[in-house]
Amino acid sequence: METLTKERRGVLDHEKLDAYHIAVEFVVLADAVTEQLPRGRGYLSDQLQRAALSISLNVAEGAGEYALDEKSRFYRMAKRSATECAGILDVCRKLQLLDESKYLKGRELLVRIVSILTKMAQRTT
Repeated sequence: METLTKERRGVLDHEKLDAYHIAVEFVVLADAVTEQLPRGRGYLSDQLQRAALSISLNVAEGAGEYALDEKSRFYRMAKRSATECAGILDVCRKLQLLDESKYLKGRELLVRIVSILTKMAQRTT
């Protein structure tokens, strides 16, 4: 079977959204954070990984939705997951488990995500 070029195969709705790409970037950062956490902090790792992944997956699911109320609901869920991630980063920082550069980068990404998702959710209502 011939490999399809990007132009031939098309682009999915969520791939057009900055919020999705930033959310995926945050998943990568969250993975790096969890790699640094010491043993015995699995509860933080699991929660951060699930919440981080939830952002990008809910953005993708919302982008593929046609009903505006459902689309908005998915974007609001993604926003809640982003704020959950911010809380987890704050806890890791207070416990001195996270270096400042990763904390600041994570916060930067999450602020951007929340800002975009707030506007996206409002536009669909």
